[in-house]
Amino acid sequence: MAGNSSRGSTPPKPASDGTTGVYGITVAAELAGMSVQALRLYERKGLLEPTRTTGGTRRYSDTDIARLRRIGVLINDGINLTGIARVLGLEADNADLTTANAALLASNTKLTADTTAGRSPRRQRTG
Repeated sequence: MAGNSSRGSTPPKPASDGTTGVYGITVAAELAGMSVQALRLYERKGLLEPTRTTGGTRRYSDTDIARLRRIGVLINDGINLTGIARVLGLEADNADLTTANAALLASNTKLTADTTAGRSPRRQRTG
C-alpha cells in the first residue's frame, strides 16, 4: 500500500498558505521572470526578505513572488532600486492605512447605530 491515508492520521498541511517559503531561489527566479542574481541583489537592497531554512537556504513564498513581479514592473517603468524601495514602502503604508480606516469606519457605524438605538423616539426642541 502506498501512502498513509489508511492509518487514520491527519491529512498533511497545504504546501503553502501564500506566506510560507516553499520555493528555492532558482524556482522563484523562474516564476518571477528574473535571474537568480537579481533576487540576491533585491535581498541585499532590502526589497524582500525570503525565509531561510536552518541550513541558510533561501525559501520564497507566493507573497515574495508577487513582490518580485511588482519590482519587475517598477523596473520596466524606469524606477531605480532606491525609488522602488520607496514605492513599495508607500504601498505598504497605504494598505495599512486602508485597513485601519476600514476598521474605524466599522467602529463608527456601530457607535452610530448604538447611539441611535439609545435615543428616545421624540426629540426635545431647544430654544
